[in-house]
Amino acid sequence: MDSKTIAWLSYITIIGWIVALVQHSNAQVKSSLAVFHLRQSFGLIATWIAMYFIGIIITIATLGVGFILMWILYAAVFVLWILGLISAVNGEEKPVPLLGELYQKWFTFIK
Repeated sequence: MDSKTIAWLSYITIIGWIVALVQHSNAQVKSSLAVFHLRQSFGLIATWIAMYFIGIIITIATLGVGFILMWILYAAVFVLWILGLISAVNGEEKPVPLLGELYQKWFTFIK
């Protein structure tokens, strides 16, 4: 698999991310494009999971009012996911807005 395919595949569900990671790990030459997007998509997955648990707590604590806020945040993460996917398809190393640079710093264990 080439680096561009690994990059966009990493955004297609958790299973796609795992397949992309395995393909990248088995590659003879490691690609900075693949690593970049593996980190970005992992960050988005981690953000989505964290928001899910925080959303449960907020919704319970506010008797359902937080539900609306959480759906707005879910929509924002979905937009970030779309922007990351577009960047990967175009072969660009463009971080997602707001959190992309942090993902690159936090997830250095993905090499």
